[in-house]
Amino acid sequence: MDSDYKKKSTLSSCMSLKSNRSKSPPPDLSSGETMKDRNAVPPGATLPLSGQWEKTGECDLRLPTLIEDWTREHVKDWLVITLRVPNHVAQSLYEQEFSGACLASFEKQDLLDLGVPPAPAIQIIKQVEKLRKHSETFNLSARLSESYYTDEFVETKTVSSDSGIQSESSVVEDMLQTGRDRIRSVTDQNTRADTQLHKENTDNTTELQFRRQVCQMRPFDKNNFSTFYMENDIFPPATGPSNLLDPIHEYQLLPNATEADEREILYEFTREVFSFAASCMNSRTNGTIHFGINNQQGPQHGQVIGHTITSFNKYIEAFELSVSEYFEEQHVNAARMCIRPPKFIQVCYQDGTTSDKWVIEVDVVPTYSETQHILFYTQLSITTAETTQQCKTECLFVRDGSRSINILADTNPRVVQEEMKSLTEKVKHWASARKSAEEKDEKLPPQGHQGQRLKQLITRGRDSFDNSLQVIVVTDKCHSSQLEHLDFLSEMKLFAVLEFDPESDVKGTCSFYRRHHIANLHYPRMYTTQDSLTATIRKLNLFKQTSWVFCNGKVNEDSAADKPLAPSEWLKRRSGDISNLISLLCKPDLLSKDRLLVIFILHSAETDISSPLLETFCAIYRTLEGADNIVCICKDASIFTEWKRLIESRCKEDITSKCIYELSLNEISSTIKKLKEPQTQSSQRYLPSTGSSSVQLTRKDEELFTALDILCENECENTEIETMDSFQGFKKKTEEDFYRGGQVTWWNFYLSVPFIRRDKYNELYDLITPVQGYTSSCVVINLFHHPGCGGTTLAMHVLWELRRKFRCAVVKNNMENNNEIASQVMNLVIYGKQEQPGYVPVLLLVDNWEDVTDLKQCILNVASNRKQHNSPMVIILNCERTQFPYESSRNSHFENVFMTNKLSAKEQNLFSGKLEQLKIDHEKPETFYAFMIMTNNFSEAYITDLVSNTVKDLDSTTQQGQLLSFLALLNTYVNGSYLSLSLCEELVGIKDALYKRETLDDKMNPYSTLLITFTIEEHGTYQAVRFLHQMIASKCLKVLNQKHKLSLSEITINILHCDRVYESCMGKDFLVQNIQSMLITRHRKEQGDDKDTLFSPLIEEIYAEEGPDKTKEVLERATVRFDRSATLPQALARYFYLKEEDFTSALRWALDAQSKNQNSYIADTVGQVYKSHLKKKIQNSLTPEEYDECLRLGVKAVKAFQESQELAKADEQVDPFDLHSRKRSKSYNTSGYVGETEVMIILLDIIKDLPLSGVSGRYKRDKMLQFLKGHLEEKNLYDYSNTTANEFVAVLAEHKKFLISLRPRLKEIFNFFENYFTYLKPRSKEREMTDERSKRKVSEYFRKYIQVFSTSDEEKASEKARNPNLSLRQEILDQKFYLETKRADTFAGILQCLTDKHGTEMEHIVRKWTFIYDNSSSVSDKVNFILANIVLQSIKPSSKLVKKYEDLVELLNEELQKEGTQSNLTELYYLSMLLLWPTKDKKLASVAACQNISTYITAAKKSFHRRFSYMFPARSTIAHFFLGKSSGLKRIVSKAKLDQILDRVSKQDSSSSESTHSRKHHHLWQSGAAWNRPEVQDELLRIKGKSENGEIYVNYGANLKILVRPVYLGDIRSGYSQEEVSFYLGFTMEGPVAYNVKYVNDQ
Repeated sequence: MDSDYKKKSTLSSCMSLKSNRSKSPPPDLSSGETMKDRNAVPPGATLPLSGQWEKTGECDLRLPTLIEDWTREHVKDWLVITLRVPNHVAQSLYEQEFSGACLASFEKQDLLDLGVPPAPAIQIIKQVEKLRKHSETFNLSARLSESYYTDEFVETKTVSSDSGIQSESSVVEDMLQTGRDRIRSVTDQNTRADTQLHKENTDNTTELQFRRQVCQMRPFDKNNFSTFYMENDIFPPATGPSNLLDPIHEYQLLPNATEADEREILYEFTREVFSFAASCMNSRTNGTIHFGINNQQGPQHGQVIGHTITSFNKYIEAFELSVSEYFEEQHVNAARMCIRPPKFIQVCYQDGTTSDKWVIEVDVVPTYSETQHILFYTQLSITTAETTQQCKTECLFVRDGSRSINILADTNPRVVQEEMKSLTEKVKHWASARKSAEEKDEKLPPQGHQGQRLKQLITRGRDSFDNSLQVIVVTDKCHSSQLEHLDFLSEMKLFAVLEFDPESDVKGTCSFYRRHHIANLHYPRMYTTQDSLTATIRKLNLFKQTSWVFCNGKVNEDSAADKPLAPSEWLKRRSGDISNLISLLCKPDLLSKDRLLVIFILHSAETDISSPLLETFCAIYRTLEGADNIVCICKDASIFTEWKRLIESRCKEDITSKCIYELSLNEISSTIKKLKEPQTQSSQRYLPSTGSSSVQLTRKDEELFTALDILCENECENTEIETMDSFQGFKKKTEEDFYRGGQVTWWNFYLSVPFIRRDKYNELYDLITPVQGYTSSCVVINLFHHPGCGGTTLAMHVLWELRRKFRCAVVKNNMENNNEIASQVMNLVIYGKQEQPGYVPVLLLVDNWEDVTDLKQCILNVASNRKQHNSPMVIILNCERTQFPYESSRNSHFENVFMTNKLSAKEQNLFSGKLEQLKIDHEKPETFYAFMIMTNNFSEAYITDLVSNTVKDLDSTTQQGQLLSFLALLNTYVNGSYLSLSLCEELVGIKDALYKRETLDDKMNPYSTLLITFTIEEHGTYQAVRFLHQMIASKCLKVLNQKHKLSLSEITINILHCDRVYESCMGKDFLVQNIQSMLITRHRKEQGDDKDTLFSPLIEEIYAEEGPDKTKEVLERATVRFDRSATLPQALARYFYLKEEDFTSALRWALDAQSKNQNSYIADTVGQVYKSHLKKKIQNSLTPEEYDECLRLGVKAVKAFQESQELAKADEQVDPFDLHSRKRSKSYNTSGYVGETEVMIILLDIIKDLPLSGVSGRYKRDKMLQFLKGHLEEKNLYDYSNTTANEFVAVLAEHKKFLISLRPRLKEIFNFFENYFTYLKPRSKEREMTDERSKRKVSEYFRKYIQVFSTSDEEKASEKARNPNLSLRQEILDQKFYLETKRADTFAGILQCLTDKHGTEMEHIVRKWTFIYDNSSSVSDKVNFILANIVLQSIKPSSKLVKKYEDLVELLNEELQKEGTQSNLTELYYLSMLLLWPTKDKKLASVAACQNISTYITAAKKSFHRRFSYMFPARSTIAHFFLGKSSGLKRIVSKAKLDQILDRVSKQDSSSSESTHSRKHHHLWQSGAAWNRPEVQDELLRIKGKSENGEIYVNYGANLKILVRPVYLGDIRSGYSQEEVSFYLGFTMEGPVAYNVKYVNDQ
């Protein structure tokens, strides 16, 4: 070994910081100085900075000693008062949670990043540096003065003087003198600090030593495998013997691989171990030697460094083999008993990740029984001074303070002899003292009751752990040996885990948990978002799966933003994100405080006041306003002690009662698992599979189905609850909850055998089975039912009975995304299947789904590559609540069953029989009101008596009366509404909801018999309250009104006035949405309501029963409560113009709404105000002034409606008056076009009736028509003999430009509607009904438009006389006007002729177009002419007027060449698809246009998108033509012709009504069955193509490849499989589409 290393590691240099201090004289402890004399401040007192208060003017600013302890309020005051920083800068930092901890750790750039200007930033940084020097110097003084007079530095006499232990040795004297010197030095520095703050602290080493975090050591003589050391942390100073049982410590560094080879390293290790061990054994004191800890004097003394170890076994082997080499043979066994084998403690980096370094520790325990009075000699190889060779030298080591000395080292034999004699006597005393100390240390086992405390904290005083609690766990790094004892986490409903171990997902707690559970890995920044709470819940899958939040990054993360950080950096860069995270997680809107439990699991000691874990605790403590919801589990008492101290320092609260620290993790785990509620699910769950087999559904896999409640074939069987004594109570409560009105559960079917089988059961069962009757992969079956009549229960009953034939599931959350549901459903279909053929279909129950068609299409999309031939994979059973089940059933396009709220005689008998059984099993079954309502056949009299008797003594002014009225109002007017349980408890004054000393049932008794508590999962998981039945809520509302004189408006105003309803609570967003919906959502027939209403049913009833004043008051109060809502002032505007005709107020409120939200619906309301005002004005005769005002109103209305049209293109396409139905299918708002049209028609009506003097009859009309067309000057309307008439003409002249624009604008609007209805169709059935209503309205306006602008024969003659040269042009206009009257003047209009016109009429239209074609050069006219011929060919193939196919192709090609491929004339490219589509015989191959068909298809798509893309979310394209088997024009087969064919077949099959035939047609096309009808197949050509990259291409030769879009995306398998397919070809304005796609190899 080299000499440098030998100098570092010689025995004489094994000096700790403490031994180094021994060189100074000791302080005089007898001087009588107290803490006060030494400027010490008692613990907990607030120290003034630099020993004084900060003073600025008249303000005394009192701040805590440590900057890190300052709150954001302290920081703000300091900035404003002391530094005079601008107030807006301080306020900005205050709003960004800028605390003292941030202030102390931030640098200039950090402040600049926060928006602080450069000058204040520099000022702040410099002042912080000054403060830090003041405070650290003063705190150092206080800490030294305090620590030197506590047991850390002052060693008291623990053994009597005759024991041989010197209690006041020179070592202690030296040490105390060092302390005095240091205190004096610090005091001097404190004195100089006021004048020399700009200078560096001269005692940098001392400052560094005391600022560094002190590391907690492994418990002595414990096999604690869960201990970690943090790199660069500091161990306490090395110590000498004290009371023999408290271990002394010695630190050593072994040479590294570059300094010595392995043999030398192991030799050095064993030499140091046994030298130290011998000194401890001879001194009879416990001790530990630590390798990997810096032993050099100075600021780095005791620093954790660690050693890289390649093999633990080599150290252990060297240790075992060397014992006999170092000790005398007779003492080897004693040495083995006293010296423990090496322990290896892993070193972690400051950011929490594990390093490859270790600290080696050897404990020495010289028990009296092993050492007696023996002296332990050792044999060391020591190099002699005379030679360079090593020789065995006998040594006798003892402890001298903090070092080991060799008694035999002295060369003077006499000295050695005297030392030996003295030592022999000392050993006798030490042995005696050791024996005495061991006897006193025989502790009794702890008598604490931590197990009971744990039960109380976890269960909150109950008998078992409540599974409904939401648990947040905060934890640090756990050693791998302890992971198995964290299995209790699996028994809890973990909402989130805040993880501070960056390696947890690799080899820590997260990895352990994810073996059996799903956990989503998140970062805190993901919770800092501008999204709404509902969106955040949905995006992060909160409540559905555990969120594992890595609060200090992950070790395997590539992004620098998410890598682990050291504590100082963490405080600067991540503490803000943690604050935001906790603010979100602990929001009452998200987690109710009474359902929240926060568990801190501490595996390592936290000693730093700015520890990230402590910062997290403080954030939770602040947010929850205390520690009531917090439980701290500490690995041992030492960890608890440090944790308690830190929290007392930061939060000023003793948390002992919230901490568990005497139990092992194993004991904690076992205790918690014992407290869990009995399992109500089978431990092993199975799904049916093919061939009557089964597959097991694991718990982890089931957690992936977040949207589905899966019904297994062994549901409820062999459960833990059935083996418990509590099962009878569970059974009784389960039945009671259901029959009282709660949601039915699978247990109800399992426990009630037989379950009441409703009359519609068999019909629904037979509709679902057998599945061979369906050919589509996804089938929809509707069950229409009255609310509360048992429809959902019937559906679940059918699922229960089919659970072994289908894989059954229920969609848990009605707000779930259709695509997500579809994906999970398909995963359920294929679960447990590998490559084997065949699947068991999924029977999926959805409750009141608003867009079941879209859900079906989503399932088809994801099921495309798993299709089974002619067999369904998914059957959707949609339970739809409606007030008109029979009508809904009749109008439905899907297979369906309906049931009403009337029982048959058979059902009444079944219910009566069940009642008798319930009387036997339950005490008061007559209180099962939901069941009793059905038993009494939904009798109004029964419900009236029930409610009247229950609430007869109600005081409506009490809290109970208020809550009951709120629930009655909501449950009556909003289906599915409720209040959260926590809100109800607050409304009735329950203060201590956390431990449930008083329940809502107790507080609401006897009215609680009408209410039920249930679980909500739509907007998070929590408990909610509603009425048992909607009929009870409605009747309760009437009783409150009639008997308690509580009107609807009063209840509504009360709920709007109650601030507590709108404060943070679970489900707040949904509650606010429900209240607004109750006020503004109108009823519409197309959405299944009984009638169309102008306002919400609540507002309608208030108006009818209480009058306009109360209605206005309610709506005005609502606008105040929801002051940011635009829909409420919009509703108020509608009320004023519709009900009161107060157009001034209406306009004010409409403009107020528009100022809050710019959308097409509100702009339309503004237009409606002007329109209604206009209609009111024209009810009486008009003066010229009034006539002018009408025209001005008309102009304003038109502008508002045109603004609505523009805004509609950018709308979210959800009607704001459908707030309650967020899943409503999207629609494109055309009300602006309708409103503008109506206003123009009104204006035209009043214009034609103007009293122009001297002009009357047809002549007057023609004259006015000429003026409106711009063909007549206004001067020709003047009559100088009639002043009044001239005043009217003057008004016309003023508005001439606007009036002349009416006709072309109306024509433009009618063309828009023709395109809108002809080219595109709505994506939902409800919008189809809306379309039909709009079509009727537009047709009526068109009829009036034609009447106004039709030209009389006299006017035509006059026009020709005036312009003889324009006779041809006039003739063309006449022909076009005729076509316009027949609505065949546009391309879309001609397409409509396919269904609207018969053969003769169509021939007349073609003649007109032929004349126009012959005399016009317009491209659009030629395009329309071509289409007219195609339509005539379709309607009347035998007509002689049809142009030849070749002529039409030639004409089309000419126009295509002229227009190119960038035209907006989509119709031109559409014709190219119809006429130029290639044929197999390549008959048209010579035509150049045919070669360019692919280019024209692309041009059609681009052109169509430019014109109509804003409508796509709401509408899809229509195929009016299909490719047939014939040639020429005959191969263009119209959809209308196919409908006629199906109609003939349908009439032959049955004698159903025309409306029934129409529904059958729709169903045939929707289901795809129409393509399988032979009559349709005979007409259409099935062509072949190839699927490539998820699309279809048709190849015609080597150079022609045409893209065809599949109508249903699900028709093409995923995976980009390139296979041959066949399909029927349809033509839409967007391009060719493929129907009925089939894979050739599957046929």
